[in-house]
Amino acid sequence: MSLRGGTIIIEETVSEEIHLIHRESEGYPLRLRELSGMPKSLYYKGKLPADDQPTAAIVGARMCSPYGRIQAFAYAKFLSENGVQVISGMAIGIDSEGHKGALEGKTPTFAVLGNGVDICYPASNRRLYQRILRCGGGILSEFPTGMRAKPGFFPARNRVISGLADLVLVVEAKEKSGSLITASFALEQGKAVYALPGAVNDALSRGCHKLIYDGAGIAYSPEILLAEWGIVPEESGPGLEKSNLGLETDLNLVYSCLDLRPKSVDNIISETGLPPGRAGSLLTELTLLGLARETGRQYYVRQQGAAAKFP
Repeated sequence: MSLRGGTIIIEETVSEEIHLIHRESEGYPLRLRELSGMPKSLYYKGKLPADDQPTAAIVGARMCSPYGRIQAFAYAKFLSENGVQVISGMAIGIDSEGHKGALEGKTPTFAVLGNGVDICYPASNRRLYQRILRCGGGILSEFPTGMRAKPGFFPARNRVISGLADLVLVVEAKEKSGSLITASFALEQGKAVYALPGAVNDALSRGCHKLIYDGAGIAYSPEILLAEWGIVPEESGPGLEKSNLGLETDLNLVYSCLDLRPKSVDNIISETGLPPGRAGSLLTELTLLGLARETGRQYYVRQQGAAAKFP
């Protein structure tokens, strides 16, 4: 709450949908208020993140791999299902998948933009922009309405993303990446940083591996992120634990062999010891059941969330 010319300012209404809140005002996010170098004012649509709920930022490459896309969605969904607010920047790629997973988990998600909140950037994310607001989340920015995105705005945006979060999870990042800027801000702000490991020969994993080498936490499962808040989930993360779903022996053998990273038919045959023809027919059956998905010619992944169909 601030005092200006004898008038108490809580927040200002810029338009019917857009609000402006000042750092001295009641309602300005406490996580940002406690940090130096944060915006003096925030514009927002919808709601602001709750101060008393655990919050994680999920960031990563725009040009991400199918593996990164699946993981970002899965981790965000799992965290959201356990009451964690997910913050990201609504960019294409990992950011978008983080928001989408959070929306599936039903806890509101929040996007911090590098432009005015009245502008959906990128324009291709219009439906996501609307879903975030429709599902009780918010769109926020330090930049005034009408301000279009500029390259220099994104590093500034990143410090707000990390500032609003209790921890930052980086999912796929090259050695020189905006996501690493977010992680750097998080470390300066005293936030926990986690990175998702990947293949050592994958350029999209090099930034994550560098973070791990420098001391970031290894996000080998979403459960370890919940441990930051002392949350113990009732069930394992969707699609991240291999289980017997009551399938016949050979079918379950192939299903258990699948993972969130695309795996070739040759690898599946090698791991299961099944004849090529038998392995192929079982993969087809799993695909028809919704338990597997072909991501490319002769490459398969476990279908996300399929276990929920088979109690």
